[in-house]
Amino acid sequence: MRFTQFAALAAGSSVLLLLPSVAAGADAIPGESRAAPGGVTALPLTESRRSGGPADGADRSLDSQSTKSFALVGVSWDDPTAQLEGTVQVRTRNAATGRWSGWRDLDVEADDRPDEPIGRGSTAPLWVGTSNGVAVRVHSAGRPLPAGLRAELVDPGSGPAVTASGGSSATAAERVLPSVEHPGPRPGIVTRSGWGADESIREPGFVYTDPVKAVFVHHTDTANDYSCSDSAAIIRSIYLYHVQSNGWRDIGYNFLVDRCGTIFEGRAGGVIEPVLGAHTLGFNTASSGVAAIGSFGSASAPQAQQDGIVKIAAWKLGLTDQDAAGSTTLVSASDGSRYKKGTSVSFKTISGHRDAFATECPGGTLYSRLGDIRSRAAKLQGR
Repeated sequence: MRFTQFAALAAGSSVLLLLPSVAAGADAIPGESRAAPGGVTALPLTESRRSGGPADGADRSLDSQSTKSFALVGVSWDDPTAQLEGTVQVRTRNAATGRWSGWRDLDVEADDRPDEPIGRGSTAPLWVGTSNGVAVRVHSAGRPLPAGLRAELVDPGSGPAVTASGGSSATAAERVLPSVEHPGPRPGIVTRSGWGADESIREPGFVYTDPVKAVFVHHTDTANDYSCSDSAAIIRSIYLYHVQSNGWRDIGYNFLVDRCGTIFEGRAGGVIEPVLGAHTLGFNTASSGVAAIGSFGSASAPQAQQDGIVKIAAWKLGLTDQDAAGSTTLVSASDGSRYKKGTSVSFKTISGHRDAFATECPGGTLYSRLGDIRSRAAKLQGR
């Protein structure tokens, strides 16, 4: 396979990205319009050490490089315990307009993950919409870069149409709701089949934990300007990234909520059940991870999205009669969290990811809304 040089950054440890050359006219990928779950294309990044030049590696000229169609991009590396201390940036070419984006940062925090290190380390993924060209640059300002760096290009494929108000009632396979004093009403939930999960790629079987006592709120740290008609494709992309790029058994989150307030089932195993997720390092047991699709460091989560979080948190905690405005105790399962393994920690029953791990997740603006979310969820429980 012939490779084309993409870019070399100056100063410190940087990366030279080599991409497979694609013949002219390859923008139309055979089978692209099929109804299928898509897949991941992994492209290796080759390390190049150079000195001199601008410290930030900016103002580099890049040729337009074609790739197969994709809609989400991230960067991964061999060791899931290794930290990438530096910056990772990508540019992508819009498949419809042919225009290249500016450089966009990928979040290098390794905070959404299983308690036990498995698979590969990775950045947070970035939803970029249907694209057919990519450039990547990684810069660590003098520190060693993790081995095995590669770009992960995710094609979500096609799936069923999901409307913003879509949802489903409880299925016959779900257990009858246990008798509790303060159950929250069951919201509409788009099932995995509803968003087009390819069940053949995840590990078979399910892993359950102790009953859920807390809900951790996350953001996916992806773009906010998506159409809600794209939500299912975004979730399929995250699923593929978590399974095929990271090497996890399934998508990490138990539930996801889009900007229109639609709630989606995440990890398989039954929405009523205490399914073990991979969302809050150290505290995946006896908890449920709810991810708001978007990035809320400075942008505000739409009210409909906050409403969706209120509904799913009230219902999920109500299954075990947990007060959505109360507190509970969880035990850390990893020294990589904020708390040494084995430490008993008191959390609000609705907490932000940052309460358990040194991260900005779920973003400052969404985190500031958690008090209101707790209060409204408790009211839904009739408290």
